[in-house]
Amino acid sequence: MAGVGLLVFVFVFGLPPGGPPGVVIGMIIAVITALATMQAAGGLDYLVSVAERVLRSKPQHITFLAPVVTYLLIFASGTTHVIYALLPVIAEVSRKAGVRPERPLSISVIAGFLGVVASPISAATVALIGALAAQNVSLAGVLIVTVPSTFLGVLAGASSVAWRGKPLASDPEAQARVAAAAAATDAAAVAPELAGRALFNARWSTLLFLAGIGFVVLIGIFPNLRPVYEIAGPEGIQTDQVSMAAAIMIVMIAIAGLTMLLFKASPAKALSGNIMSSGISAVICIVGVAWLGSSFFEGNRAFIVGGISELVKDHPGAFAIGLFVLSSMLFSAAATVTILMPVGVALGLPASMLIAFYPAANGVFFLPTYGTLLAAVSFDQTGTTKIGKYLLNHSFMRPGLVAVATSIAIGVLLHVVLAR
Repeated sequence: MAGVGLLVFVFVFGLPPGGPPGVVIGMIIAVITALATMQAAGGLDYLVSVAERVLRSKPQHITFLAPVVTYLLIFASGTTHVIYALLPVIAEVSRKAGVRPERPLSISVIAGFLGVVASPISAATVALIGALAAQNVSLAGVLIVTVPSTFLGVLAGASSVAWRGKPLASDPEAQARVAAAAAATDAAAVAPELAGRALFNARWSTLLFLAGIGFVVLIGIFPNLRPVYEIAGPEGIQTDQVSMAAAIMIVMIAIAGLTMLLFKASPAKALSGNIMSSGISAVICIVGVAWLGSSFFEGNRAFIVGGISELVKDHPGAFAIGLFVLSSMLFSAAATVTILMPVGVALGLPASMLIAFYPAANGVFFLPTYGTLLAAVSFDQTGTTKIGKYLLNHSFMRPGLVAVATSIAIGVLLHVVLAR
């Protein structure tokens, strides 16, 4: 549909065609390739099995433990799609512990969205760095704001639902549903048993992937670690440095290659896995929507910037609201960032403020139609996790609004502190 709109903009209205964000797409493909290769080697199953053991170790604290584990897992992987393996475990552990499953399930889904914001290799963060590249924003400059703000936002969201609803033992409707499902097969997904060479490949492919993430963060914090090379031109020999985007792509593609060579990851399995398919979906979405958005913006730059510059100047928070609203319609933080962050730059908003507003690009929970929300509802055998009679009064609204608002507030506070 974005292509249809682009066709109309360019061929009918004569707008400039803009262009898809090539660097962002390249980084997404590189990261997704490394992650999909790790999945093919069994590394993703290993990560999930570790997370499952942590969740089962303290079932009475599941409402706070589940979102923290989810956040860390998605922070490391850069994609929300790994949460599908955790949701049934969270539902089962909370039910058996007598904790209302709505509490940990709702905030864990939100924690997944904020984990994407914090992750140094997520498509959304990559898009943010690309949009702010002209302002010399480093990965370290982004992480120093996004990591503490989103983590504290997750804890605030967990606190908002920690005592929500009736206790499971006091909820007749939930007990009736549990009794009806007692004879059915347990809903919890069981991670594949890993042993011998399979366990070796899974464990070390995970460590290699995490080492790659660590190296990316390191070269983001210390730019001097990026190589300097010479270019021969008409004006003589000039020196240049490998860009952060190129460095991320090189490291991630190398991680994928080493995983195949050292840990027997099947290329065919990597290509057919759900991680690769979700990554390609993200690329298609960004190519279409971002290209459409860039064409519309470039063709109407003066009108758009002139029309809202005073509003944003007087009320900068309006830009955060714009991020939230657009993301709730696009269902993609990466596409939202790709479209709107250049507008924020054009409006003259400080880079640190745009980073503080970044969590607002995760309004995908506002309408209860996103895959992870629906999965959480379906895995809850007690029926406590609901969409709601009036659509917007669903289980994820309260923790989502609290977590995102808290993340933005802390980000703005850090913006003020760091600006001094």
